[in-house]
This record gives sequence, structure tokens and C-alpha cells, in this order.
Amino acid sequence: MPASRQLRLPAAFVLLLALACAALFYATWLGYGGRALACALIGLAILFAGELFPAVTSVTQSLQRILPAPAAWLLAVPLFAAYAVYAVGTGSSSAWHWAIIVGYVLVPLALLSLRAGQIPGWSDYLALASIAILVKLRWLNQLWPYPDGHFKYALTVLLAMNVAIVGFMFIRRLDGVGYSLSWSANHGLIVLAAVLVIAAVDIPVGMSLHFLHWGPGHAPLKSLPTSIIGIFFFTAWPEEFIFRGLLQNMLSRTVKSENAGLLTASIIFGLAHIVNGNFPNWRYALLATFAGLCYGFTWRRTGNIFASALVHTAVEAIWHVLFV
Repeated sequence: MPASRQLRLPAAFVLLLALACAALFYATWLGYGGRALACALIGLAILFAGELFPAVTSVTQSLQRILPAPAAWLLAVPLFAAYAVYAVGTGSSSAWHWAIIVGYVLVPLALLSLRAGQIPGWSDYLALASIAILVKLRWLNQLWPYPDGHFKYALTVLLAMNVAIVGFMFIRRLDGVGYSLSWSANHGLIVLAAVLVIAAVDIPVGMSLHFLHWGPGHAPLKSLPTSIIGIFFFTAWPEEFIFRGLLQNMLSRTVKSENAGLLTASIIFGLAHIVNGNFPNWRYALLATFAGLCYGFTWRRTGNIFASALVHTAVEAIWHVLFV
């Protein structure tokens, strides 16, 4: 096996096409169709391309070389185009919705334009908070009234990812993010070790706290492959980018300590889960904090968020299959 394998551009196009086809099949199965569905899928495809293609190292390097930081604002144009196609095609365009999306895109980018160099400042943290908190509060869900359910969540997450990618990777140009679908020979052992450590700690603790309840077979195994794909691209990959590639990265630079950055980012990651379920869900926050430590350690050891996202996905999949 080569020392390192990376996602290539042709493979990225295949993944994009596969996701579009899967989304079309799923939406048709649910009974959606017509112009509204076509426009919603076009918007979804544009935003997913914005998440996927920067993970191809050659694409990111080429864009950074072609576009100096001030010109990288042009990368926000596809975000507005994606929403325009969606909003007009689904009949959901309104002045209020446009005000929300313009503010959501432009305010973080403006904040990230205020500082240069690799030592983060208040504007960097404020930009990251403005991107992440609105997603967590589900305030952006109103932008996507059609179709309901999983599509609304996916579109919201993809929009947030695109804003963060444009802002931090192309305008701010933060180093060490590790936004790459790459794989090295020793990554498998690191990923496996992290999954086993989380399972050894979080499962007994979660069961003793009556947060996890043993229930293998409650979730149909036939849906597991699609669930894993959804978890990876719309939960694990985005959260690892935000909490490890950006937050842990910036905190470590600010306090000049990788261990302090890891611990602080993991605590914040845990607290972000306290609103899930019945607030305050401190049991979930506690387990997520420990899992975050393992995700952050994996990211630090491997140098890319693909490995930590795999650990994150495996943990979610185990929960999906074995517990209720």
C-alpha cells in the first residue's frame, strides 16, 4: 500500500454523482417530484460540491494559487447561486430569507478578512461561532421548506460547511486544518484504537448513567449503509472540520499548547451536545466530551479530519445498531 492515498478529482465527481442519484431516488421514493425537486437537488449538488472538492488537495492548492485572499470572496457566488436555484424553483424565495442567507454568508467572511497571520484573534472565533451556533439552534432551517426532513438538515449543514471552507481555507488561509480525504498506512491502527477506547469507556459509562440502553436489532441493518454515508458527510465530517480542523487548531495556536487546545475543544464539543434531547442533557455532554478527546487525538496524530471523521462515524454507527 502506498504511504499516502488521496482523493482524486475524477473520484470526487463520481461521489458527487452518486450522492445526487441517491438523493433523487430517496426523494422519489418519498413521493416528491417535478420542478421543485429538480431545483432542490441542483442546490444540494452545488453545496455538496463545495464540501467535497476542497478535500481534493490539488483543487485547494490550485484555487489558493489562482485566487489571492481578497479575490477568494468570489467563491461565495456559487453559494448564492445554489440558494437562488433552490428558492426560485421551490417557490420559497422571500426578502426575509434572502436577508438571512446574505448575512449568514457575508458576515463571517467579513470577520475573517480582518486578521492576517496564523495566530487567531477574536474575529476568527466570532466568525466560527456565527457559523456554527445558528446551525445548532436550527435557525437556518426556515430557508429550506421543501422537501422536509433529512433534506432540510443536509442543506443547512452544507451551507454552513461552504461558508466555513470559503472563509477559513481561502480567505483566512488557516494552516493545519487537514481538510483532505487522504489515507496513510498507519491511520487504520489509530482509527481502530480510538474506536476501541471510546467503546471501552463510553459504553459502560453510558449504560451505568442510563443514557445508553442495549437494543441490538432495533434499527434495520438494510438501512445501515445509507445511514453511514449520511452520518459521515452530514454529521461526522462537518463536526470534525468545525471542532478539530478549526476550533482545536485555533485554540492550540492561541494558548500555544496542543494539549490545552485538545481539552478545551473537547469540552466545547461536549457542551454543544447538552441541548440534544431534554435540556440539560449532561449525560450526553459528558460522553461526547470524552469522545471528542479521542476524535481530537486522532486528528492531531494523523493530520487530517478524514481519520477523525471515520472514528466519529464508527461511534455513531455502533450507537445506531446496538443501542436505543
